[in-house]
Amino acid sequence: MTTAIYSHPLCHQHEMGSYHPECPARIEMIEDQLISSRIDSYLDFRLAPEASNEQIARAHTMEAIALVRDKSPTEPGKYYPVDDDTALNQYSWLAALRAAGACIAAVDAAMAGEIDNAFCLVRPIGHHARPNMPMGFCVFNNIAIAAKHALEAHRLERIAIVDFDVHHGNGTDETFCDDARVLMVGFYQEGLYPFPAKGPERSHMLNIAVPAGTKGDAIRAIVSEQWLPALDAHRPQMILISAGFDAHREDPLGGMELVEDDYAWITHQLMNVAQVHAHGRIVSILEGGYNLSALARSVVAHIKALAELDDF
Repeated sequence: MTTAIYSHPLCHQHEMGSYHPECPARIEMIEDQLISSRIDSYLDFRLAPEASNEQIARAHTMEAIALVRDKSPTEPGKYYPVDDDTALNQYSWLAALRAAGACIAAVDAAMAGEIDNAFCLVRPIGHHARPNMPMGFCVFNNIAIAAKHALEAHRLERIAIVDFDVHHGNGTDETFCDDARVLMVGFYQEGLYPFPAKGPERSHMLNIAVPAGTKGDAIRAIVSEQWLPALDAHRPQMILISAGFDAHREDPLGGMELVEDDYAWITHQLMNVAQVHAHGRIVSILEGGYNLSALARSVVAHIKALAELDDF
């Protein structure tokens, strides 16, 4: 397998204050763990390009784009608060362009057959960002931008988005709620931010609320009994993953009980679907995960599965 890792040094520079859990150390710890696990030499590391305004505008209003561009401070140490959880610093605009650009480049490389799959090691994260505004640690909705690119630039007819973050991907849901070309499957812990209200049922939106304390066996049952039949019926030509690792039992912001082996198992199930329907094409994009050690271990387990290095 050829597994690419897309990132950029600017993704380290976006930060929202020393107190904030969505911090540059998240990427740094993952990079260190990739080296210490000795799988880094088997991966194709690629520098993320910038996304264009036009590419971002497929998933966001021009007003949302202008807010990030124009409100990112110009002075070191200054912050612009978008909401109570989300702030911009002097590097946020440039980092957000690279984060979205990484996901677009990964889609392009997978479609060209240059790579089998990819993991986008990027910040700012994205799945809460709504079409008209950043929110919830998220600036631009990277996975929505990638999906729109796959649909519009590559003319794919069916995409699947899988979201295993502990928090509901409300921004992604909102973006594609009326677009049946995109099947979204996910789970999230009930009673957590962004406190989603129950809306009308849509056959292409399978986001399943689970209680705090949910363990891996229950999630594996959801994947086997609900996700996989829906994915097979949809026959996606590409699978995009909102890869949040805050459902890990050590995470301070969630209350679920997943471990590294659960993430590896889920990844293998998605790879099987991708082999049948999508020529193996998967692009996975970092979302949450706030215990640094658990995050890094879980990402490595996920990438090992993508690269078929489980026994390494």
